[in-house]
Amino acid sequence: MPAIPFSSALKPLVDFIYPPRCPLCGEGTAAGPGLCGACWDTLDFPGEPACTQCQTPLETAAMGSICTACHLHRPEHAGIAAAMLYNDPARQLVLRFKHGGRIGLAKLMGRLIAARLVNAPADAVLIAVPLHRVRLWMRGYNQAALLARAISTHTGMAVMVDGLKRTRATPKLGGLGRKQRAKVLRGAIRVNEARAASIRGRHVVLVDDVLTSGATSSACVRALLVAGAKSVRIACFARVADQSTSDIATPKHETPETAKVPGAA
Repeated sequence: MPAIPFSSALKPLVDFIYPPRCPLCGEGTAAGPGLCGACWDTLDFPGEPACTQCQTPLETAAMGSICTACHLHRPEHAGIAAAMLYNDPARQLVLRFKHGGRIGLAKLMGRLIAARLVNAPADAVLIAVPLHRVRLWMRGYNQAALLARAISTHTGMAVMVDGLKRTRATPKLGGLGRKQRAKVLRGAIRVNEARAASIRGRHVVLVDDVLTSGATSSACVRALLVAGAKSVRIACFARVADQSTSDIATPKHETPETAKVPGAA
């Protein structure tokens, strides 16, 4: 009989002394880490019908249905895999993870994202949306890189957290229209030259925490395709599904923090 790892043997005692708690409401959970049943019920998971191009939920189903945003601007990506739609509980989880130092949430969030990647090529490489070095220094970690590593544990996909780099700091994109966002990001995100050969000819899964306006992810997708990536899928924890008001002013943070940010193309 194989020996039981010491950490596994101690787990029941640790759980008894420090019972797992829901990261949203603080209530004890039967088995952690995870959300309590009540908080699970508040999450909004993507479903059908959805856009065949970007998987945005649609009100009615039709063969070959495409959302308005994809009809107006055909996406360069190969699809979007979002663990859930952006609502207040999702926002709270992202805030705790991204700005509250709760990096342990990457395991839960990564597992939920991985569940949406069942149709992604098994040989795809996970690449994180990059942070500028100043912001990385201030925050102490790149939340997208932590998610990519967590996704890898469930999918077996290779991870390349430094496949992309942000060559200059960019201002917040809130309040800018589609063309203005693209102009701000032009040339700001590039493929890491040291990783270019490893990206060429590969399927890529681009990982981020939240998909809001889609401007940053579009810049990343474009850079990867120019570098020779075979295809690029976008994987995120939460996405804003309402694309009907994509040019309305947004809060001061690119990641939605105080209100729903429209536009998830």
